[in-house]
Amino acid sequence: MLTGKCIHPELMRVVSLLGHGDKVLIADGNYPLASKTGEAEKVWLGLRPGLPTVTDVLETLQSVINIESAQVMEPADGTEPEIFGEFRKMPGGMEPGKMGRFEFYDACGEKTLRLAISTGEQRTFANILITVGVA
Repeated sequence: MLTGKCIHPELMRVVSLLGHGDKVLIADGNYPLASKTGEAEKVWLGLRPGLPTVTDVLETLQSVINIESAQVMEPADGTEPEIFGEFRKMPGGMEPGKMGRFEFYDACGEKTLRLAISTGEQRTFANILITVGVA
């Protein structure tokens, strides 16, 4: 029986296989996970609209992996979604880099993306691509 913050068996299986430089996408419920994540393992966590949130999943993953860096999809109009500020307030104070929409899609289609997680998050531009760091 798992006793840590992450008890989802499929997530734990895939996370145990991650190495330095591998990437994980935590996506809002609007993200085209099936078509924009290549060969990555896919996990659909959306329980109902709004649950879990991207930040719920990110906080849980932070308890089991080290995060080296993060990237977000920047809106074309240059506005900053509220969730970007929430990412900065997460443990470790991450400052995600910004990518355009198609650049973000391309990054999520690379072979280094090993895990793609769909959440119940309803806010747009709430996607974050994290890179696993060394322990």
